[in-house]
Amino acid sequence: MRRAAWQVGDALRDAGLTPFVKTTGSRGLHVVAPLKPGADFDRVRRACRRLADHLVARHPDALTAEQRKSKRHGRLYLDIMRNAFGQTAVAPYAVRARPGAPVATPLDWNEVNDADIGPRRYRLDNLFRRLGQKHDPWADMAHSAAHIDKLETALRAWEQD
Repeated sequence: MRRAAWQVGDALRDAGLTPFVKTTGSRGLHVVAPLKPGADFDRVRRACRRLADHLVARHPDALTAEQRKSKRHGRLYLDIMRNAFGQTAVAPYAVRARPGAPVATPLDWNEVNDADIGPRRYRLDNLFRRLGQKHDPWADMAHSAAHIDKLETALRAWEQD
């Protein structure tokens, strides 16, 4: 999962976007890249689908875009389904209704290398210590917003290769 987060983040960086990562407090990591307003849900979803397809083609033994678990064959699912109107994703610092009260927590990219990082690493009993010692890695996210054209341009180039 940590390797897949890096692969997604690297592809977004290669496209000229600034990726951010967080634990979900449940089963995975979320990688997001802020976009400037203007692109509608369908356009963003299409770009995310193309990005997922690109990553699956580059890492076919590790990644899949298959929704059905029976078709994943041990590969990690790249869930792009949160990129549509009416879909939800867990908000940063949301407490999850799971044992131990895990919290969806923004991370620095260097923390993704830590073998102890997992979806439920931060909980109500340890999050406040973290917040007292560390700047919020997502605090300046809005300043990193890019236009969807950057991603679409990179996708066209990758698809021609």
